[in-house]
Parts: sequence; structure tokens; C-alpha cells
Amino acid sequence: MLRLAASSSTLANTLSAAVLAWRGRRENASAAAPLNAVSHWLWGDEALQHDEVDARHTGAGLLIHAASSFLWGAAFAWLHSRRARPGPLAAVVDAAAVTATAAVVDLKLVPRRLTPGFERRLSTGGLVCVYAAFALGLALAARRS
Repeated sequence: MLRLAASSSTLANTLSAAVLAWRGRRENASAAAPLNAVSHWLWGDEALQHDEVDARHTGAGLLIHAASSFLWGAAFAWLHSRRARPGPLAAVVDAAAVTATAAVVDLKLVPRRLTPGFERRLSTGGLVCVYAAFALGLALAARRS
């Protein structure tokens, strides 16, 4: 289970961070903007407006995103490992369930200070792309395990 948690969180983190950068460039003319926004956990609202790449905002945002990805990757690994027959379809269903739960928690349940932050820099379509990339990463990692 630990191997699946590590591989799924790594792949989901990588794919979703790449989509954050892509959508940031497309929607804000800054690939770093949505990644920087994640660092609002540490630096407050100032991070939500920061567009340049730097260690303080981009580095912190990437680390926070990776830690969150590991949490959800572990939840996925736990759920998927409990299946009697964890095949490809089950991986997709489990990835969708965990990602939907993550989106609800991220965007609706936690206090504003603990939201991902990137939701304030991306459109709804951009958010769908980010969470879809995350789910894809979870499911693909299970297929490879």
C-alpha cells in the first residue's frame, strides 16, 4: 500500500502541477501564478497576486501541493488496496471518488485560508482540468503497480 501511495501521489502531483502551470499561463499569462497562490497558506493574500517564479511563493506552493497530493494519494492507496479485485476500472472509479472528495474538501469544506488558492487564479474549466489530471495520475499509478 505504501508503494501505491508514493507512486500515485507522485504522479498525481506531477500531472496536476503541470496542468496548474499550463492553465496559469493560459489564463493569467503566468505559469507560476496558480502555484504561487497555494503558498497563501504561509504568506496570506499577497501570494494570490504574485506572478513571478521565486522560492518563497513557487517553492512553497510546490511543497504544499506535494504534501497535499501525498495525503490524497495515501487515501487512494488505502481505498484501492481494500478491493478484492483492484483492476483498471476499479482504479478509475477509486481515483474519481478520491479526487471528487478532495475537490469538495479543498473548495467547499476547509476554511478559506486552507483552500488550495489556485481556485482564485483559475476558471472553473481550469479547475476541472487540474482535478482531472490529478485523478488521471492516481489511476495510472494503480495500473502500473
